[in-house]
Amino acid sequence: MTSQNMSAVVTGASAGLGAAYAQRLADRGYDLILVARNTARLETLASDIRSRTGRAVDVVTADLTDAAQISVVEERLRTDESIEVLINNAGGGMFTPLATSDAAASEALINLNVTALTRLTTAVLPGLTARGHGTVVNISSALALNIMPGSAVYSGTKSYVLMFTQVLQQELAESPVTVQAVLPGAVRTELWDRSGVDLAVFPDETIMSADDAVDAALAGLDAGEPVTIPSLPQISDWESFEKARQTLVPNLSQRVPADRYRG
Repeated sequence: MTSQNMSAVVTGASAGLGAAYAQRLADRGYDLILVARNTARLETLASDIRSRTGRAVDVVTADLTDAAQISVVEERLRTDESIEVLINNAGGGMFTPLATSDAAASEALINLNVTALTRLTTAVLPGLTARGHGTVVNISSALALNIMPGSAVYSGTKSYVLMFTQVLQQELAESPVTVQAVLPGAVRTELWDRSGVDLAVFPDETIMSADDAVDAALAGLDAGEPVTIPSLPQISDWESFEKARQTLVPNLSQRVPADRYRG
């Protein structure tokens, strides 16, 4: 995936995975539109990328949980014909038992991880399909697959991202537009600072750097993987998982209940 005179939009770009994506996409020849709440960090990153690569970098300060601010980003996605790539990376984490959690915090997490991602994808897709090319990358999580107490809302949002992406892949099967889901495990980013979990509780060998995670995700994209799990040794394991799920499909909706439910 390389391009000249085309733009990539990266949300949550001020740190972590977003900053790594920004650097890698600039290296691949993309101009950048970087979106995050922290203007100072965005400007520092943009200055570094401009001086290092010579690429044009536009900074858009926006809180994607705010309707007025997300509408500015949506308008850019709808109208800027240079946009070739959208990296839906902005997201948050919250790990606490639901019975002791704060409902407002859960709602904010859903707005960021689900609503914002959905709105931005909806805004960019018509232009990409009309231009006949483009890529959307949706950052999910390994916790879309791994059930862990305390992660009900976070895992629920990331499961949405995975399923949302897989449905889009079916809808766009005849289109040249590519949609990828990325499911990283624990990554050394600032997400953990406000998550309720100290990253230090995890063994070092289970924690990936943001640079390595993004490099793996881009390698998966280049290889045509619809779903990339950066630490998974064999893609055949994911394929087997999906094949097992497909065996359920013919019996998910039938006129009569299964025999075991009938007396």
